[in-house]
Amino acid sequence: MTLRQGYFDDPAAWNALVDLLQDTFSIDVSLLGQFGGPDRTSMPFGYFDADGRCVANFSAFSMPMIINGRVVKAAGYQSGAVRPEWRKRGLYRDLMQRAFDRTAAEGYELDLLLTDKPALYERYGFRILPQHIFVAQTPKLQKSGLTARQLSLDAPDDLRLIKTLLQNRQPVSARFAVVRQMEMFLLNACCNSAIRLTALGDDTVVAWTFDGATFWLLDIVGTAIPSLATIVSALDIEPERIEICFSPDRLDCEISLEPYEGYTMLMVRGKAAADIVGPLMLSPMAEF
Repeated sequence: MTLRQGYFDDPAAWNALVDLLQDTFSIDVSLLGQFGGPDRTSMPFGYFDADGRCVANFSAFSMPMIINGRVVKAAGYQSGAVRPEWRKRGLYRDLMQRAFDRTAAEGYELDLLLTDKPALYERYGFRILPQHIFVAQTPKLQKSGLTARQLSLDAPDDLRLIKTLLQNRQPVSARFAVVRQMEMFLLNACCNSAIRLTALGDDTVVAWTFDGATFWLLDIVGTAIPSLATIVSALDIEPERIEICFSPDRLDCEISLEPYEGYTMLMVRGKAAADIVGPLMLSPMAEF
């Protein structure tokens, strides 16, 4: 068995990780190939067998965050998996520690991960960060002056617009939000056919879903953040209920809180973790 680090430049090794994640979680990360490939900030750590199969992996990547108005150097952790026949041999713990040592040496202030097994990470100093759904009052519709246009990730011009705005976006919240992270947004949009990506003019893309009654505002990618009333008016919908899936401090709206009851929990650690105060939520478009 061979330990490999930083192996995404090797197509065979990348494909071996694709197979591991497909076999373990039924997630096809090869879809990133149509968007330019995996995140170049990724720091993968993996064990490979003599046949070149990836039998265990744990990856870190850069995900700068804004917390209470300050940009924080943050690392996310993902792609943690071990093939069944290789479990209970300490491989996962070994890879985790290597990833944690790497990000610590590079001066990351905050570590974030999503998991349904929090006890596994509490021993490494992670704590659960409670998340909330923000339920907004339906705003009074108004003429927005913006043209709404449905986008497709399969259309080269649309993809180019989305990627440009992701690179130059304003954080959707000043309290708790991703500053830069392109690959997870695109992968989440690609994997969930219910997610709509709509351009409002040339400067904003809204990620949302709507079932005819409830409007879920998942993320806003733009050089400025429009108000909730502007967004709802431009989309020309009349929802009975509005759920905002990120801290809505830039949306100019009144909200009430409900606990988020997803099957995974957001966990954090690091010197910047003490600066995080609720209520908050990590946008589903940034989930990893």
